[in-house]
Amino acid sequence: MTTQKNTIIHTDAVVVGAGFAGLYMLHTLRDKLGLKAEVFETADDVGGTWYWNRYPGARCDIASYHYSFSFSEEVQQEWTWSEKYAGQAEILDYLRFVANKLDLKDDITFETRVISSDFDERTNRWTIKTDRGHTVICKYYISGVGTLSTAAIPNYPGKDSFKGEVYATSRWPHEGVNFTGKTVGIIGTGASAIQAIPLIAEQARHLTVFQRTPNYATPLQNGPMEEAEANAIKANYGPLRNEARAALAGGPFPNMRESIFNDTPEQVQQHLEDCWNDGGFALWLGSYGDVLFDEKANAIVAEFVRNKIRARVNDPKTAELLCPDYLYGTKRQPCETNYFETYNRDNVSLVDIKSNSIRRINEQGLELGNEDGYKFDCLIYSTGFDAFTGPLFKLNLKGRNGLRLQDYWNEGPRTNLGLMSNGFPNFFMITGPQSPSVLFNMPLGIEQHVEWIANTIQHMEAHGIDTIEPEKAIEDEWREVVEGIANSTLLPKTNTWYTGSNIPGKPRSFMVYLGGGAAYKQVCDEVAQSGYAGFVLSKATASQEAVAS
Repeated sequence: MTTQKNTIIHTDAVVVGAGFAGLYMLHTLRDKLGLKAEVFETADDVGGTWYWNRYPGARCDIASYHYSFSFSEEVQQEWTWSEKYAGQAEILDYLRFVANKLDLKDDITFETRVISSDFDERTNRWTIKTDRGHTVICKYYISGVGTLSTAAIPNYPGKDSFKGEVYATSRWPHEGVNFTGKTVGIIGTGASAIQAIPLIAEQARHLTVFQRTPNYATPLQNGPMEEAEANAIKANYGPLRNEARAALAGGPFPNMRESIFNDTPEQVQQHLEDCWNDGGFALWLGSYGDVLFDEKANAIVAEFVRNKIRARVNDPKTAELLCPDYLYGTKRQPCETNYFETYNRDNVSLVDIKSNSIRRINEQGLELGNEDGYKFDCLIYSTGFDAFTGPLFKLNLKGRNGLRLQDYWNEGPRTNLGLMSNGFPNFFMITGPQSPSVLFNMPLGIEQHVEWIANTIQHMEAHGIDTIEPEKAIEDEWREVVEGIANSTLLPKTNTWYTGSNIPGKPRSFMVYLGGGAAYKQVCDEVAQSGYAGFVLSKATASQEAVAS
């Protein structure tokens, strides 16, 4: 810990978060630009989402070697992944390895939460305050809080009355939980729950799963990383990274075919079967190019997955409850291992809460709308996240004229490039809303954002620029670009956290740029090369310089 409490510290930059984004941002600011930077992290260690999400079965759903930094050849060669899809513990160890390798921890203040972030127009500086008494004044303020770091736990009546053990997949105890001999209820069947449920079921005396919306989950097909494969990857990291950056979703899918209607029905079934067996996102993002654009093509793949579910679940009624009825792939596709077979166990029950919603939580469990009651020893919430905006709002940002970010975004995010917002000068968002973020390769997307931010800061320092922020009009144009691309696909037709529809009262707005990482990077690079068209760059006035000094 470097930042002293109860004193005012002046520094060049403040970064919030010590996951992938915060670590690379700190390294770049400090070791490449030679600036002073302070990092605040709520946890007591690095890791970001991989520090908190320690639930049983937590792991990455893209290949390990793609889910890693590319900026350091030394890191790439020294680290070896043990599995094709890394588990939470291994990813956390990887981030610790990177932090130690680059000697980053001494510049991170752990167990500290930012409670306010105020822009001072007299000085063009941000004042950051924490829950431990720190006050830091900085020129550049950078969010590395991530897109899925604020849990969305429904405020059920009586939520705090349950007398048993309560857990959330997004904040799992570090010591783990032993469910042996216990009755367990879990609310939610999203990606985290789909990973956790099979392992919890192996321990619990009985597990009751409360499902609102089923998912088109497909097999992960994980396995050990063989030494020969690891060595081949290390020998070809350069081409592999280039392929990933060029791919629409941040990972190559060489077996993608243009249209499902170019194949015979028999060929279609065989190709879908091959993609299913390849595992991961091969079916979702690597089968046919028209699946996420054409409803008829989509229906064919949707029924293929539903038939797979029916074949794996013994009870027909349970199988149908597990079969989604919305457009395939319009929610982020979870990857699973033995998830559907779990419902064949005698100690697992599935309860539909879409037709019969939860009325209240009580001391012993919960009650549904029809007054059915369920009792258990442990209750688990796996109910998703307030994605994109939730983590940013927790910073309590106030920009020019004391404008709160929540108020400025009251009809949805307003950004240019998903990087900055008008009225909040020098505040940068790594993988912010309206950038490729969760539908690209996150580490590579983070690297691209960090490097763009660093180049922008370097430009400002070289030219005596004091502030940068987007023009308000350009934010309208960028939103039209983001939503225009999204509306050319099927994704906005389903209520998802991509649009904020999972949070009551949250304005609906598609928050992911779907044009692909390569196209997005080109736009960002062109903006910088044009002298930051669409941004307002200002030098400090004499009075601002006097106050700041």
